[in-house]
Amino acid sequence: MVKRVLFLSSGNSARSQMAEGFLRVLAADAFEAYSAGSVPRELHPLAVAVMAERGIDISGQRPKAMQEYMGKAQFEFLITVCDRAEKGCPMFPGVGTREYWPLDDPALADVTDDERLALFRETRDYLEKRVRRFLVERRYKPVVELSRESATADR
Repeated sequence: MVKRVLFLSSGNSARSQMAEGFLRVLAADAFEAYSAGSVPRELHPLAVAVMAERGIDISGQRPKAMQEYMGKAQFEFLITVCDRAEKGCPMFPGVGTREYWPLDDPALADVTDDERLALFRETRDYLEKRVRRFLVERRYKPVVELSRESATADR
């Protein structure tokens, strides 16, 4: 049986979108990945760019409000990836297991453009490791190795 996972962040513009992308690719058809935000914002172009460095295209994903799923969908897992979403997330009906993966929003950091890109890459790398660990903890082996060739080219 396919298990459904919802990644929740405040803006659904970067962190939860990247996590959704990783789970879609690494879990193939064993898990269905979704993402949403408490106050959705436009998909961040740097999230799209750093995921493309791993060979994952998230450009077709769209930001969604968590209300889009509340009371309408059942999830085996709800994973919040930021403090605001964790603290502001109401009881989500139909969720089996809830996890918290705290991450700062790289889009909101007060840094230079180069530093912001580095923060997006750090966030991406953390999420890849965390999604892989999530799968292994559920006795599922991630199905693919991802591209690493351009990930360090600009560093």
